[in-house]
Amino acid sequence: MKDSMKTNAAGRDVLTEINGQPATPYQGVGKYKPEGRKTAPPLSTCADYPDDGNKVVADLKTALQKAGLRDGMTISSHHHFRNGDLVANNIFDAAAELGVKDLRWFPSASFPCHEPLIRHLDSGVIHHIEGSMNGPLGAYASAGKMRGLGVLRSHGGRYQAIQDGEVHVDIAVIAAPTADPFGNCNGVNGPSACGGLGFALADSQYADNVIVVTDNLVPFPCVPWQIMGNHVDSVVVVDKVGEPEKIVSGTTNITKSPDRLLIAELTARFVEAAGILRDGFSFQAGAGGTSLAFAIFLRDMMRAQGIKARFVRGGSTRYLVDMLEEGLTDYILDGQTFDLAGVESMRDNPHHIHTNPFVSYNYHNKGNIASMLDVVVLGATEVDVKFNANVVTHSDGRLLHGIGGWQNCLFSKCTILPIPSFRDRIPVIVEDVTTLCGPGELIDVIVTERGIAINPLRQDLIDATKNSGLPVRPIEAIKEEVESICGGRPDSPEFQDRIIAAIKWVDGTVIDVVRKVATG
Repeated sequence: MKDSMKTNAAGRDVLTEINGQPATPYQGVGKYKPEGRKTAPPLSTCADYPDDGNKVVADLKTALQKAGLRDGMTISSHHHFRNGDLVANNIFDAAAELGVKDLRWFPSASFPCHEPLIRHLDSGVIHHIEGSMNGPLGAYASAGKMRGLGVLRSHGGRYQAIQDGEVHVDIAVIAAPTADPFGNCNGVNGPSACGGLGFALADSQYADNVIVVTDNLVPFPCVPWQIMGNHVDSVVVVDKVGEPEKIVSGTTNITKSPDRLLIAELTARFVEAAGILRDGFSFQAGAGGTSLAFAIFLRDMMRAQGIKARFVRGGSTRYLVDMLEEGLTDYILDGQTFDLAGVESMRDNPHHIHTNPFVSYNYHNKGNIASMLDVVVLGATEVDVKFNANVVTHSDGRLLHGIGGWQNCLFSKCTILPIPSFRDRIPVIVEDVTTLCGPGELIDVIVTERGIAINPLRQDLIDATKNSGLPVRPIEAIKEEVESICGGRPDSPEFQDRIIAAIKWVDGTVIDVVRKVATG
């Protein structure tokens, strides 16, 4: 293993080969420049498809057989239903019935609802997962049980990997709340409406074979279409594709914690003091409780000062929808809906725009929306004194979270991480993060209930807030105070030598690896 390791520009020892394919170590922000041309799917001909446009087949197993499913293929799926997905498990149940082995699963994310796939990992139907792993599948990988190496990418990194040919998708399966027999489909209509289908865009464009699974088949044309039927090979009708009420996944509620409410308020006050809050500004905040509270504080400031945003980026929630309907922003540019109010708004309001990782996050592109944002508010599991941050592993080293759009959003004009200074008596600010997901040069501000730390690289923010009355402190001082409260520095997790996952940076290079957690 040591022969295939190299120290990258962040000082992390990473793999130069992943699952038999060459891998490029991280070279620094903006340093790696791709060469060549985008990949392309095989040529198709209308002679192979029905003249009447009807691509409906009997069931998912038939569609997989028609697509030529065989050992070792890459199968992709998408997390528009988050913890309410009902399709991904069925893909691999069908593959098991067909006797297929060693598949690479390439989801845009996995959730606890996908725990049943562990039996297919154990049996060899699935060889390994390349996608964000939340919960049981992450724990499974952390224990070293997955035969292949997990690969975690951001939402934009996933699009980039497909576009660049780093990952070749043999069969893409798209769960669509509404579709027509030709394969045009959307996520905003039908009994299982979930919002956008943007995470499936790259798969529909570049996969060899595309299967749309729907529980609401409508006559041609399905309007609007978020995925074009011209990219689709087969359509399957099932009883139910997902449970949209579970896209909420238990996170989209405003925090009631006094400490976290204070963090949210300090974050909003910082945005105001730094001069970011002005007419025509733009922002993005996540769907966690603290981020939602920040959005409420910011909304109140906007109302009081008569300020209107040009656009806000979603993940949309009812709080952003309320801002749009109240006239506090011109547009929501939405990559993913986080609650049913967001779904309804995307369907009904022409100023609630469906976007996708190509326009929002793809780093190998001629620009994207992420860098246009004035401020973005994100979470983290750990940060260190160099402002590096971790979002995939816990303090015990276990892999339990995905990257999502987090890495991509770091390119905004101001990146703020509002985080508690400790969780379960374990300090969150550490000397060095367990797993490096985002380089400190892109993280501008850390907001805790014990003070605000501004990255020394951002002298402009330091100058703008020096007379604000905000509790701005060196990050080292906050760290030392928290350690004194918690009884010292947290113990570093113990790992075995075996690497169980690689963390990709937005440009496809390897920024860090995750090792198997040592067992007592």
